[in-house]
Amino acid sequence: MSDAALPTVAEVRAAAEAVKAALDRHLAAVESRTGEEDPAVYAAFNELAAAAEEYDELLYDRYDEVTPFEIPTPEDPVPYTGPAEPAAFSVLIRRDYAVVEPQRLIAQAERLTALDRDVDLDDDAGSAGALGVLFGEYEPDEIASRYKEFGLEEGDSTLWIATSEEVAEPGEWLNSPFGHTDPQDVLHRFDVSSVFDEESEDYEDDEAAEEEDEEDDEPVEPGLAPA
Repeated sequence: MSDAALPTVAEVRAAAEAVKAALDRHLAAVESRTGEEDPAVYAAFNELAAAAEEYDELLYDRYDEVTPFEIPTPEDPVPYTGPAEPAAFSVLIRRDYAVVEPQRLIAQAERLTALDRDVDLDDDAGSAGALGVLFGEYEPDEIASRYKEFGLEEGDSTLWIATSEEVAEPGEWLNSPFGHTDPQDVLHRFDVSSVFDEESEDYEDDEAAEEEDEEDDEPVEPGLAPA
């Protein structure tokens, strides 16, 4: 790596601070865990692993040194151990977006307020107020299909189907809708990320390289020149 591409001292120090903060969050999650497979502990573990990996890479690139510890990351998904005959199930969805054109987002919200007198947009609320107007007017699925119109860019998304043995009482989980899901109760999950596209491209490149190597290794009949 050239000197110009080396991480700065500040970047390495910031990564070290991120590891310290992730350690604190992980310990706090462990101390307040609600069960053997507490999702908060699981999430804190993953954050710590990611922070440690980032610090290890920057430390090596800058100083040619490594950390004395390694946090393993599971390659296989968490096995399903939930009920075989669930009485109910929950559909948990997360979709991330980047606001890449704030003015377009605000303009769309202003258009809606002009068409509907019952919709109010606070002039000082900016993009946050515009998002409130849009989600008050459109279903999330419609926004997902028209995100470019609103100045948004898609990020990662995931959908979990989590089972349960009992039907939740009305209002039971509203204060913490995503905090009580056991990963082992997730029957199916569907993830979408650009990282999968990159892995697919890398795999295709590897396959193409292997095919080229095989062609180069093909035997040539005596007396004939290769085409």
